[in-house]
Amino acid sequence: MDFRELRGRADELGFTPRQPVRWLAPRELARTAVKVGLAAVFAGYADKREVQGALEAGLLRAPLADPGAEEIWIDFAADLGDGFEATASVAAALGADRLAVEGPGSLPRGSLLVLGGDQVYPVASATAYEDRMKGPYRAALPSAADQPLMVALPGNHDWYDGLTAFLRMFAQESAIGGWQTRQTRSYFAVRLPQRWWLVGLDSQLGSYVDDPQRRYFETHLSPLLCPGDSVIVCSAEPTWVRSDERPDAFDSLHWFDRTLVRTRFDRNTRTREETGAAVRLWLTGDKHHYARYAERLPDDVAGTDDLPPDPRRRQMVTCGLGGAYLSATHRLPKALPLPPAASRMRTRDRPPTDFALARHTYPDAAESRALARGIAEPWSRFWLPRRNPGFAVLAGAVQTVLVLLMSGVFALAEGRHTPVGALRSAGPDDLLGLLCASAALFVLPFVIGWWRGLLRERRPRAPSGPAVAVLFQAAVAAAALAVAVAIARAVPSSWNGLVVLAILLLVGAVIGAVLGSQCFALWVLWTNRGLVAEWQMSGQSMDDHKGFLRMRLAGDGTLTLYPLALDRTCRDWKVEGVEDPEGAWRRPVPGTAPTVRLIEEPVVIAPHVRRPDLTRPCPDPER
Repeated sequence: MDFRELRGRADELGFTPRQPVRWLAPRELARTAVKVGLAAVFAGYADKREVQGALEAGLLRAPLADPGAEEIWIDFAADLGDGFEATASVAAALGADRLAVEGPGSLPRGSLLVLGGDQVYPVASATAYEDRMKGPYRAALPSAADQPLMVALPGNHDWYDGLTAFLRMFAQESAIGGWQTRQTRSYFAVRLPQRWWLVGLDSQLGSYVDDPQRRYFETHLSPLLCPGDSVIVCSAEPTWVRSDERPDAFDSLHWFDRTLVRTRFDRNTRTREETGAAVRLWLTGDKHHYARYAERLPDDVAGTDDLPPDPRRRQMVTCGLGGAYLSATHRLPKALPLPPAASRMRTRDRPPTDFALARHTYPDAAESRALARGIAEPWSRFWLPRRNPGFAVLAGAVQTVLVLLMSGVFALAEGRHTPVGALRSAGPDDLLGLLCASAALFVLPFVIGWWRGLLRERRPRAPSGPAVAVLFQAAVAAAALAVAVAIARAVPSSWNGLVVLAILLLVGAVIGAVLGSQCFALWVLWTNRGLVAEWQMSGQSMDDHKGFLRMRLAGDGTLTLYPLALDRTCRDWKVEGVEDPEGAWRRPVPGTAPTVRLIEEPVVIAPHVRRPDLTRPCPDPER
């Protein structure tokens, strides 16, 4: 059955399947703006992470599928609680006992599932979590004998209600289908086999590491690190990429690395000492694509962008393909010195560590550019007004008001009492004047931008985005008014003026909805960076192109990454287990499971090598 039929059986499923969020719909824009504002105020005056300091918390241990096993499989998924078909397709792949993958063959389910943030969209609530995340995941794995561990980080959308629903969902040690939660706070540390550690940080809307969180890691991580230990750090956003525009964006993660992983405070000597441990992998979501940055080694050829595989390299991986709309990759920086030279951090690595963007991204740069253009292509099913009908209605309403105002101004200029009379008496010269005014409004921002840059910086400068957007819409209104003049002159004079005015406003609304949306889409497509550039993909709400990361920690301490992609999500479902009294067993099962493939060849990361000059005994008595 398709999505509509499945939604009609919500009582049997135990949750209501939801459509993907239409991010440019006026209602969503307004609601999200209010939530963002409230979250910013809440974050500044009532940080719930401070309250968590009163909760019991300890070190977590990853369960092994076999008590005698020396290896463990780990899954990582992020940005997942959006439309049902995308979220459920990824959940079904995560929940399968063994997953058939083109290339490496069958991969076992992870005994540890890490959720990297934004488990629900557009804003967090108990109902949204139930329908958009918990229901599909409970259906994908209603029970499991090994009870894999689930840990979760809050992203910015999880924070929009002050973290209330997130803590109820993930911090009460309850089960979500066959997965078991064990964390009691919004951050965690997990001891893995083979001297590896998994750390989850709560950055709270891009803020600092709070004092209770710092004390938690000073108690349950730093004192237990031994020379040669390897650490995986999960964060809610790829601040290393944003450091290209904001030099201080990576400071918080760099502080954590220097202060709590590489060094620790010795209370006996009152000095800092080296732990001998190192971060080998940084993991995050937030950006809904797959991208990997690899560390440049001293023996790499200078100027080479395509670094050859080498297990010694540290890796920074973004994998936010769990269910939300696809993000672009063609604007990613090719190289990142971390921390940047412009960072204000007093203690930073000198020289900084250089990371280079790996060749394979998902989507790749060429496909990313092609997909981004879909928002402005009328023949695409992701065209802005087709994917966001509410936005077209809003654009039509705005253009109707502008046409009414401009026709009133035109009536005053012509000395007429009513706009309809002015439009009916307009001659060819007047119509030509309106078209010229429309063209002038369209060209004006480019002229202003060129002169502004020439006078101030001695070089042409692009006009500001908001100015272009406003003038684009004014140009559309002028064009709609010119069409209105032609229609008013063609209508018989015996027609009632109010009827003619209604026709003109209707024409203005239709032209405004189509051309206004198209001009807005072209402006969004024209913008290269910032929030508006993000609308190129979020405005399309693509429910295909999903994936996650599966990792194998082998007995020799080697970590292998398998980046997996689902090019198409499942759209044919059936309901099983309806007769079972437990609601969790009433689950949708994919009728035709999507094909899973590797995005790139498996990435191998070697464990950290113990430095020979660190001969200090390990402080962890369990080692």
